[in-house]
Amino acid sequence: MIKLFLAGAAIILTSTGLYAQEKKTMKPEETEVWEPVPTAITPGTATASAPSDAIILFNGKSLDQWQGEKEGAAKWLVKEGAVTVVKGAGGIKTKELFNDFQLHIEWRAPAVVQGDGQGRGNSGIFMQGIYELQVLDNYNNRTYSNGQAGSFYKQKIPLVNACKKPGQWQSYDVIWTAPRFNEDGSLKSPARATVLHNGVLVQNNVELEGPTEYIGKPVYKKHGEGPISLQDHGNPVSYRNIWIRKL
Repeated sequence: MIKLFLAGAAIILTSTGLYAQEKKTMKPEETEVWEPVPTAITPGTATASAPSDAIILFNGKSLDQWQGEKEGAAKWLVKEGAVTVVKGAGGIKTKELFNDFQLHIEWRAPAVVQGDGQGRGNSGIFMQGIYELQVLDNYNNRTYSNGQAGSFYKQKIPLVNACKKPGQWQSYDVIWTAPRFNEDGSLKSPARATVLHNGVLVQNNVELEGPTEYIGKPVYKKHGEGPISLQDHGNPVSYRNIWIRKL
């Protein structure tokens, strides 16, 4: 039994080492998926107010519930009921940590269109700080399908493209089930998510392969609770009406 266990451990270590070497030689384009292209649809106009048991993460007035991605104060602009990315300020994350939850968040790409592809209205919402739900202006803006709005970046293509025009408020509603790990750090059950974009189902109880990676394939590593993080990708994307319910 000991010999088998040691042999198994050697295989795992060898596989991990090989993947690390492979990732060093990979390019970002190698994990981009361009087909199929989600069909563009016109979403409805429903909005969601917070239920009585929700934790209000942003009420339009202050960032008291948030901090910078490297701790310290959150330095994004709060104005007229919204918080907007300040280029170069870095991302922000909640002070409170979460495991399983229901999240509602509204976002708006800049009305003045600049750039294209991944350079247009780009930000991101990270579940537990490491699983990215992409925010991007994909209204008549083609990019790789597993990197467009409503995707779990580089992993899950949305069922449809439910984007509104630039400058209009949009919403995500997320049901998140965190991954579970065994005592030895191995994966017991993966993260799962359901996402509605502007009230339209775009991710149907999908199973994630691991935390988000820009280069290379995702790999699970044991972790506990994590924050909700918002990405500074250099574009002035705005957010409002952010609330969460622990499940």
